[in-house]
Amino acid sequence: MIESKKLDQNFKLEVAEEMGNSNFTHCFACGTCTAGCPVRVIDSKYNPRKIIRMVLLGMREEVLSSEFIWLCSTCYTCYDRCPQDVQMTSLMTALRNIAVREGYVHPSFKEQARLIGSFGRLYEIEDFDNKKREKMGLPAMKKIHEEVIKLLEHEAKKEAES
Repeated sequence: MIESKKLDQNFKLEVAEEMGNSNFTHCFACGTCTAGCPVRVIDSKYNPRKIIRMVLLGMREEVLSSEFIWLCSTCYTCYDRCPQDVQMTSLMTALRNIAVREGYVHPSFKEQARLIGSFGRLYEIEDFDNKKREKMGLPAMKKIHEEVIKLLEHEAKKEAES
């Protein structure tokens, strides 16, 4: 049973405002989005119909702190098939935006930020990589992009000051 004091009745309004519309409130739980979802086939935790219901009920904390809001592949299958024109991909983007603003960032994005902050790219270039590139007639790549790191440091400093 859900405790009523944990429900945020304004959550659906906040999500609708973030989306720029409130089509998700038209959902009548037909299941078309869930049946056609390729992510749902791989991971049963991802259930678009259930996510909409949780948002409508005001289960803010459960939704924003969950893993499932990061699973949508934005394939638009649900979007194209929905008889009520519920824009599920827009809903998932809105939920992610709200989650990030409130400090819920998926670990994969934190790792990407760490890598970019360390190397200026998402992966480290080793001598082995440059030797392979040389054999293929390609120019060597810099191991670290100082410019990107400086830019990120500058942006972080600006954000900290404001």
